[in-house]
Formats: sequence, structure tokens, C-alpha cells
Amino acid sequence: MSHEPSSVAEARRRVTELIREAGICMLTTIALDGRQVSRPMGLQEAEFDGDLWFFAYADSAKVRQIRVNPDINVAFSDQRRHAWVSVSGTATEAYDRARAERLWRPLLRTWFPDGPDTRGLTLIKVHASSAEYWDSPGGTMVNLLGFARAAASGRPPEPGENREVPY
Repeated sequence: MSHEPSSVAEARRRVTELIREAGICMLTTIALDGRQVSRPMGLQEAEFDGDLWFFAYADSAKVRQIRVNPDINVAFSDQRRHAWVSVSGTATEAYDRARAERLWRPLLRTWFPDGPDTRGLTLIKVHASSAEYWDSPGGTMVNLLGFARAAASGRPPEPGENREVPY
């Protein structure tokens, strides 16, 4: 369901909802040779207060890239709801044992077999400078009808809501 947010606070709440519903995202960093590199990541913090948290290995390429160039983008896609979020900001390696224990989920053992005690485990903290989202009105049927109407009438379909949210 799409609705026009009445305030920045409401828009931020909507970003939080969309991020929570998507869960998995693409984290894009800048490689040492200047290329943009994206990889799927699982979000560990559901409440979006401007910071996002991810588990990683301290010697991974993404962490090495962030140390050199902290500029990142995190993109979420929720195909079921036809909604997308793009978060721009900066990332830092920010390991904190208490936070790691609080954020830990059993599924993470697939990648980090010894849990929070996994050797080389670290946290990536992404601090958002802005977020942009696209929130499509209704479900697939509404979108398909919108595009069908556009083809018949020659007018572009209603694209849904797009909003840039400062942080």
C-alpha cells in the first residue's frame, strides 16, 4: 500500500518498513581500482535510525575496500511488494562484542561457524546520508493494469511513490 508521507519522520518510518520487509540487500563498495563492486548481504538491524549493521570477516575484500574508500550504497528490493530502497552513506568497520552478541542470529552460523567467537569476525556499520525509495501503489495486478492502460492511452503509467529522505 502506498501513501504520501506527511513528514520526514513518516518517510523514515516507511524506509524502515521497506528495509525490514526486504531483509537482504546489495552492498556496493568501491574497489581499489575504482570499480563499483556489489554483493548480497543480510541486514542485521531492523530498526533504521540512520545506521545499518552487517557481519563480515575483517580480512574480506569489502572491509578492505571500505577502509580505503568508505563511500557505499545499499540497495534493497522487495519484489512481493514492488518496493525498492537505495541508501547512500559511509561505512566503517565497527566491531563491538556486545553489539555482535545482540545482533547475532543462528542462521549466521552458515558463514560464521563459531558464532560471535568466530576468528576474524567484525561488524560493518553503514551510516546513511540519504535514502531514496520507490513504493509502488498496490500489488502486481494494479501495476500490470497501469502499464496496460498506459499502452492503450499513450500516457505513461503511474510510477508509484518516489521520495528522497535526508538523514
